[in-house]
Amino acid sequence: MENHEPFLHEAIALSKSAVEHGDEPFGSLLVKGGDIILRAENSVYTGHDMTNHAEMNLIKLAAKQYDTAFLDHCTIYTSTEPCAMCSGAIYWSGIGRMVFACSETRLGEIAGIGLNVPSRSILQTGARVVTVVGPTDLQDEAAKVHQEFWPKHLGRS
Repeated sequence: MENHEPFLHEAIALSKSAVEHGDEPFGSLLVKGGDIILRAENSVYTGHDMTNHAEMNLIKLAAKQYDTAFLDHCTIYTSTEPCAMCSGAIYWSGIGRMVFACSETRLGEIAGIGLNVPSRSILQTGARVVTVVGPTDLQDEAAKVHQEFWPKHLGRS
């Protein structure tokens, strides 16, 4: 069985970094053959663009450097399950596999925001298969970042 933990720990670290930079707590990375080839974090506030989710930022970087045939052999690791927009972008990018720590449902319980559409619901409708793994055993670790961020950010603490 493949060990996803080191990559998910890195994605969670990127989510913490995003908060330190003034953005929302989401991070993602692209892995091929056990090597991290790209990293990205959320930049919706600092980038003044509400579509600057970590996964979207990563996919934009990947699209500039790699074709879909290459990306089919890559895995995107995310601190939190991608939203509907990001799930669609993952599909269209050609990335072959996605692994996430914290579920969209858990995020919704913490923050009370989001579309609460499981990524599998979107990805299973496509003609191309995208393997989805998650939530993982690191869900509590990933959720902690949200528990520290969202109540303060939304004025509920």
